Amino acid sequence: MPRYALTLAYDGSRFNGWQTQPSGAAAQDALERALAAIAGHEVATICAGRTDAGVHALRQVVHFDSGARRPLSAWVRGVNAHLPEGLAVRAATPVPGEFHARYGALRRRYRYLLHRSPVRHPLLAGRAGWCFRELDVARMRAAAALLAGEHDFSAFRSSECQAASPVRRLEELSLEERGAFVVFTFTANAFLHHMIRNLMGALLAVGEGRHEPAWVGEVLAGRDRRRAPATFAPDGLYLDGAQYDARFGVPSWGGDPLDCFA
Repeated sequence: MPRYALTLAYDGSRFNGWQTQPSGAAAQDALERALAAIAGHEVATICAGRTDAGVHALRQVVHFDSGARRPLSAWVRGVNAHLPEGLAVRAATPVPGEFHARYGALRRRYRYLLHRSPVRHPLLAGRAGWCFRELDVARMRAAAALLAGEHDFSAFRSSECQAASPVRRLEELSLEERGAFVVFTFTANAFLHHMIRNLMGALLAVGEGRHEPAWVGEVLAGRDRRRAPATFAPDGLYLDGAQYDARFGVPSWGGDPLDCFA
């Protein structure tokens, strides 16, 4: 049966996370209803990464199978006509049967958009994290360097995390200042539940001067979630895509959360 990969973008504040819910209020529920309307049969999707409620996507990747004969545009414009405003298909790619959105992902990338301001901005609510304190970005970069590489990230995983192993390879953790914003980029082979938001909490604790950069390394080595700060807000977290073998022709990352405000 033909298989297709879709690249999606969505506003996470409008859905109860990605994964299907009994209430039908998840992004996956909305997408599968729209796909069924075009395909003429029920459609099951598999995604690159399951995002939590409030977490956005610049480039979520999903795959599905359908024997329905439709032009490729039907899986984009046709599906979008049946989707709510907060979710859209940006691209559709025919892929071979061995393509798998989840297990075929070589690495995944997230961006966190942080707004620095003494006063919150109402137009950024739900779109960017907010910090009203002064931040020392150089100190945060020093702390970030201690987190890069392959580690046991038990100190930064949710108690609800169902991953078989807490070991992950964090290939990139970079910070870029863009005016009043700081854009954090996280690239890894995979992420644990709440891992990025927990790392953000630790980096901000360093940037605000509550801890020295070396403290982050100590928390990481201690593997004790109780020693790390609280989970930071989901508002500024964006899934920026997954990277696959080039032979599949599926678009990987390349989004910029600040484009949403351009």
